[in-house]
Order: sequence, then structure tokens, then C-alpha cells
Amino acid sequence: MAKPVSGFSKKNKEEKVQWLVSTFLNDDSLANSTLKQYWNTNKKLQKLHDGFIENTISNYYLPFAIAPNFLINNSIYTIPMVIEESSVVAAASNTAKFWLDKGGFTTEVISTTKNGQIHINFFGNNTEIQNFFSEIKPDLFNSITSIEKNMKKRGGGLLDISLVNSTESLEGYFQLHCTFETNDAMGANFINTCLEEIAKTFENIAKTHSVFIANNTFPEVAISILSNYVPECLVRASVQCPVEQLSSNGIDGKTFANKFVRAVAIASVEKRRAVTHNKGIMNGVDAVILATGNDFRAVEAGVHSYAAKDGNYTSLTSAKVENGVFKFSIEIPLALGTIGGLTSLHPLVKLAFDILQKPNAKELMQIVAVAGLAQNFAALRSLVTTGIQKGHMKMHLMNILNQLEATTTEKEKAIPYFKENTISHSSVVSYIDKLRS
Repeated sequence: MAKPVSGFSKKNKEEKVQWLVSTFLNDDSLANSTLKQYWNTNKKLQKLHDGFIENTISNYYLPFAIAPNFLINNSIYTIPMVIEESSVVAAASNTAKFWLDKGGFTTEVISTTKNGQIHINFFGNNTEIQNFFSEIKPDLFNSITSIEKNMKKRGGGLLDISLVNSTESLEGYFQLHCTFETNDAMGANFINTCLEEIAKTFENIAKTHSVFIANNTFPEVAISILSNYVPECLVRASVQCPVEQLSSNGIDGKTFANKFVRAVAIASVEKRRAVTHNKGIMNGVDAVILATGNDFRAVEAGVHSYAAKDGNYTSLTSAKVENGVFKFSIEIPLALGTIGGLTSLHPLVKLAFDILQKPNAKELMQIVAVAGLAQNFAALRSLVTTGIQKGHMKMHLMNILNQLEATTTEKEKAIPYFKENTISHSSVVSYIDKLRS
């Protein structure tokens, strides 16, 4: 059984690796063959990567790919994607090609407001805290003047503060709900710094306020932090064309459109289907989020919360046929940044932004929404025609062949064979064994 280790963060990388080897791996060759082979030979670049997080022992590589031919608002884009799942990039690329001669994708940023809350415990008179807040609201704004100076120069900053009485949900629970505009920055650090300063000002003034002193009941700040639920930071992406242009895999356009709309309707009413439906959307969204150095965990949490905003978890996309025109769209909340964080540090992130023609935050929101919509279209197109596994397993076949270290000759024989036969890990292993025997 391993024993606790003290002072681990103070060890250098070599020492951390050796501790890991001696404690868990019992084989120094594992460290050399697995961990160290991913160390970057460019020492300056490796030092940069080591600084991103604590206790770095190696680099974890994911494929960096591109999906070309996206026509978005009449401009052509190539979208960088970082993801490990087979078929995602191929699906995105195929969707881009499908819509290229049908008008492409149309996008619109609906709003860009972000928010955070100062959560307060107060077990006194509701009217007293409301009157107190109204009285000191200007002081709360003034408390962050120096913090938001640069943000205001860029047209952003604190927009408003409101006191929310949440005592019906939890006894003694109030919030200061703060809204912000952060422009091209995702703004997490800026928002949290503002919230903590506002909270300190609120609490300090309350300690000396006569009303609270008289009753010996003071409001107390519990926590102050931004929210990753950003339903006011919305973007919409859509495609449309006459149903006659939708003929796909031997199915006429009208039939395809009806099947497609029905599939989205099912995801709109059935939670179990909606989760997988939306996961497919996030395949595209997360891949671009990762490539551009943004926080995909924050985006995931916010998007899935938005899918349940009306009390039931439902599809993030909608589809309909109206007057013979097929219409397919997505509306999702995306709090993204194109400056700050990894966006200015990671060389591949910088490259991703160059590939995207240096978008601002609003433009990036639109590109990411398109990636999600494209991924969903590809998945549903497969589901209502050939089935999801045909394309997915075609890509998975190559993974299995690579795991088996198949030669070029073996791959050339396996690929046509499995066009006509079911792909599974055991069937591929069996086929390769027969070739080799």
C-alpha cells in the first residue's frame, strides 16, 4: 500500500517521475518509454507546458485536426478541432460539404452578458436588507472602479447589481446577482475579482450600519463566484433548404426531412435520447473549445443546464419543415474568450486562431455553434438513413487495425473485406489472425 508523500509539489519533474515509478510502477523503463517520450525536446516549450498546471510529469497528446469548407454567413472557414473520438472530424467535414452549395450556415449572437453571485446569509427583516442594498448600491459600484478600469476602456465592465430574495428556497438566503460584459475575454478572473471586492464592501458597510446594529443581526457573505450558467450569453446557428435538396443515401428529400424532424422531436420529449443527442452536439462544440484554449467543462455545464432550463432536459436543436423548406437550428449559451488564459500562451491555440482568421469572442461563439449544429446534423443523418454504426465503425476499424499493428498490406485487405462484413473487435482480430496464419 502506498504511503502519503510530503512536499511533492516541491520536487522537480524528474524526482516526481521517479517517485511515481518506485511507488506504483516498479519499472524504470515505463517512465522512459511512456512518460518521457512525450516530453518536448524544445526545453522552452516544455517549460511553458509545465507551467500550465501543477505536478506536471508529462504531456498528454490529442489529435489536432481541421474540418474545411464551412460556409458561415457567406464566408468560408476551416475549423480546428481537438478530439480523440473517431468519426467526429469526418462527420463535421461531410456536413460542411453537404451545406456548402445550399447556402451554408447562418449565425447570430443574441446576447453576451455574463454573471456572478454573492451568496448571503441573513436571518433578519427582509425589508431592512432591501433598503440597505438600495442605499449602498452606488458604493458597491464604486468599490471596483480600479479593477474594471481596463475592462471599461474596452467597453465592458459591471452592468448591474440586484438583490434577489431566495428565502423561499432556503431560509435566510439572499443573493447579489451581478451582470457583466467582458468583450473578448471569457472573464472568469475579472468577474471573480469584482465579486470578492463587492462582497467585502457590502459586508464592511453592513457591520457599521445602524439598522443591523440595533437588531444585532448582520448579513454575512457565504460565497462569491461567477456562474457558468449563462443563458443571457446566447448564440444561434441554422441551416435551411428546400426539401428536394435533401435526398440522402437513397432516400428522397421529403422522406428524409420527415424522418429527420421526427428524430429531433423524439429528442425533445425523451430525456434518455436527449442526453445522447446533445452529447453528439458537444462532440463538435468541445473539439473547437479545446482547440481554442477555452474551458470546455464550463461550457458543458452551462449548455446542459440550458437544455433543462424549462424543467425538462431536452434537445438543444430544433427542426421543422415549413412551406416545403427544411429548417434546422441550434441555440446555446457560450461564454468564450479570445484573449487571456491559454489563448495567448499555447502555440497551437495561437495557430487555431490564425486558422479561424483571428475571430473576436462573438465570432468564435458563432463558429462553435456551427460546429455543434454540424455534428448533430451528421449524427441524425446517419441515424435516419444507414444507421450510426456504419460510419463510426469504419473509422473504428482503423483504430483496431492500429492496435493490432497491422501492416499496410493487411490494412489494404481488411478495409474492402469489412465493407461487406460486420465490424467488431473480435471479428477484426479473427480476420487478421487468419491473414497471418
